[in-house]
Amino acid sequence: MSTFSGLNTALSGLNAARTGLNTTGQNLTNVNTAGYTRQRAEFSALGTPARGSLNDSGIKVGQGVGVSGISRLGDVFLEARVRTSFSASGYTGVRANALNSIEETLNEPGPNGISSQLQGFWTSWQGVSNTPGDAASSAVLLEKSATLTQSIASGYKAMDAQWSQTRGSADTVVKDINGTAAQVAALNKQIRAATAAGTPNNELIDQRNTLTAKIAQLTGGTTRELPDGTNEILLGGNVLLSGSTSNEVKLFGATKMAQGGPVQLEWAHRPGSAVDLDGGKLAGMLSVLKPAELDGSGGMIAQTAASYNTMARKLADTVNPVYKGGVAPDKTTGNDFFEFTAGVPAALGLTVVPKDAGSIQVGAPNAGGKDGSIAATISQLGIGADSPDTVWSDTVVRLGVEIQSGLQQAVLADMSLNNAVASQQSNASVDIDEENVNLLTYQHAYQAAARVMTAIDEALDVLINQTGRVGR
Repeated sequence: MSTFSGLNTALSGLNAARTGLNTTGQNLTNVNTAGYTRQRAEFSALGTPARGSLNDSGIKVGQGVGVSGISRLGDVFLEARVRTSFSASGYTGVRANALNSIEETLNEPGPNGISSQLQGFWTSWQGVSNTPGDAASSAVLLEKSATLTQSIASGYKAMDAQWSQTRGSADTVVKDINGTAAQVAALNKQIRAATAAGTPNNELIDQRNTLTAKIAQLTGGTTRELPDGTNEILLGGNVLLSGSTSNEVKLFGATKMAQGGPVQLEWAHRPGSAVDLDGGKLAGMLSVLKPAELDGSGGMIAQTAASYNTMARKLADTVNPVYKGGVAPDKTTGNDFFEFTAGVPAALGLTVVPKDAGSIQVGAPNAGGKDGSIAATISQLGIGADSPDTVWSDTVVRLGVEIQSGLQQAVLADMSLNNAVASQQSNASVDIDEENVNLLTYQHAYQAAARVMTAIDEALDVLINQTGRVGR
């Protein structure tokens, strides 16, 4: 090896140290960048050159150091765990929010809840039975009855509004899914081109990972790496995107809760072909948007709305048969106390028939104008295994169990997500202390390589300019 080759060896050291310094600088400047994964310069020793001729003898050393690449220090398994945790957290989070809204609507226990208003309703009947035909006690009864029917209607309306809001949010999520998938496909195209050209693409992969985690949170999609550096995302085993090609999805089905039909995700290019979701926010939304079922297995919003309808019918079916046999002070008889408006859900159509004290049927036939036996009987209808109070109490207990379970699942899913993110970040995030050590290491390496180059330059200067001058 000639003396001049030593310059190349020293130069390779300078270049390697400079690359290390640049990589460390990149890490330090992105210490607070969300989604950034730390990088490391990879070095490899350059081997001894082949002998040039038979006279080329002597012990030879290598040709210095080469930069073999810039590694992205991410862990695919930890990243997959984060995506899985995002999927579970997105699903349980949506359901927990829906349950919280339902809980706020119930107002149970409390003075504004239906349970408390039922008690006031039965008590007002007792007051009417004590003073039949009295304007004050009758006004209290009519006011309590109107408040009760309004509360039932308000509960149903709140469920209807919540269903419509969730349906609108689901449409927004679908648009977000399609837009994010298109962005991932575009990044895949850039990554493929960079890989083919041999240029670094670590930052592109970071951007793509952030977007794939978002898709996992929205849909529960499974990500799979492809040999050319791109990836594909599967929804229920079907391809949402692969490489630079993405497929759009769309919501089909009921747009109003009253329609009673299902809402499902389908492929835009294959209408009628449902997309199975393994988790994510959209799966949570679709689960709460399911129509009510007789066995109570439907979506929580429609099922709760159905409970208000059931409560309205139960109240009317319990009171009307007894009330219908009574006689009012104005001799009115045979009428129902509650009636329903045709063409609307029972909870919205429940109304009170009598409008004043004289038309409330409180007494038994032929018992005299001061009889309140019918009102007294009605006042006791809230007691019993099949009473409206018991039916509503069972509904509240069932919802309470669902709410507690749903909230607990959301808490556990969030804890799992936090642990997964912490593990991933501990591996991938930038450690300032470590980078400062690297900075000093590369700085000293650069100085040492420069010193080697200086020494070789001085030696060459002596060889070229001073050889043969001794003795002149």
